Amino acid sequence: MDLGKALVSEAIAQIKNDFHEKIGSIRHPETGEFPTVIVRGDALGDLSVQVEGSPELLALVKERLGVEADGVSFEEAASVRRKVFLSYTTADQALAKQIAEALMAQGIETWWDQWEIRAGDSLRQKIDQGLGDCTHFVVLLTATSIQKPWVNAELDAAFVRKLNNQCRLIPLRLGIEPSSLPPLLQGLRSPTISADASDIQQIINDIHGITDKPPLGQAPDAVRSSASTGYSAAANAVARVFVEASEHGDSFDPQFSVAELREKSGLTSEDMDDAIHELRDLVKERFGSVRPERYLFAEFDQHWKPWNPSEDAVLLAAAMVNSPDFPAAMSAIAGRLDWPARRLNPAASYLMRRQLVEFVDSLDSRPFTAHRITRSDATRRFLKSRQSG
Repeated sequence: MDLGKALVSEAIAQIKNDFHEKIGSIRHPETGEFPTVIVRGDALGDLSVQVEGSPELLALVKERLGVEADGVSFEEAASVRRKVFLSYTTADQALAKQIAEALMAQGIETWWDQWEIRAGDSLRQKIDQGLGDCTHFVVLLTATSIQKPWVNAELDAAFVRKLNNQCRLIPLRLGIEPSSLPPLLQGLRSPTISADASDIQQIINDIHGITDKPPLGQAPDAVRSSASTGYSAAANAVARVFVEASEHGDSFDPQFSVAELREKSGLTSEDMDDAIHELRDLVKERFGSVRPERYLFAEFDQHWKPWNPSEDAVLLAAAMVNSPDFPAAMSAIAGRLDWPARRLNPAASYLMRRQLVEFVDSLDSRPFTAHRITRSDATRRFLKSRQSG
């Protein structure tokens, strides 16, 4: 491969990775769901992006991407198909048939040996296949079946799958008490079933995940307004630590070790990893240290500070556009507006991130996020659009 092709190939790989990282880090704030991102194609003009997830998550991704969503295909993720393996003994075949038919009638694929095993089939292979595919193992426990070696062998296999989080195990009792069950089954909720299976509906509801629990209402206004960031609770917890601990609202202000941040936010290691991934454009982790980008404060200050950077950005843009003698040095701007660096920096960062101002960074600009910022045509257009709205 020549150098030119190698460079193009590397560029395409980077573009694909950027799509995965940017879209894949969007997390639904209520469900915690991340999207699945598929990038296809091997040439710049042949790349296509597909995003999979729940309808609610796809709507959030479209909102976050904005105009960048053009050309991206969105597809609802296929829901998990529930499949029951029904274990029973021959003496209880009539009841087992009623259970199997009731499950099938309500959209639950059911493996029942009378339907699945044909003449000449290998019993072991067929049962192995049914057990391997099931999401729910339902066993009909009666005084007879609980003694049968075949039922117990299937139970053994089901327990292995349950321990590996591969299926749920649902024991149904007919005519026996929980105390009569084997010790391992006594720790599981084992509903009773009538001889005519007339009370199977609750089992069907459990398999489908239907509950009588009422829907969650809205939190009080004071709580809801401080948490409605569009990010998950874990991401909010991390962002709040930085917002409240920052002295100037700028990059690297402050820095914490992962352990310190986990302690301050009260998150588990797994939730911390997910939060940092979700905030990857606003928070960086390197060599065990986690630091904010300056844009984090532009995004989150409004929730935990007495100012709103997006509103302050409009005020700053108006001053830059309407005052001919408006200073460029951020230190002078702070004096003109009578804002501390902690308030000015997020407003400036809001404009900088959207390329609405020209700015010059400098190593000696602290405590300000840039040394100088000046207006541009984009500043004027931004102000015009905001004032007209």
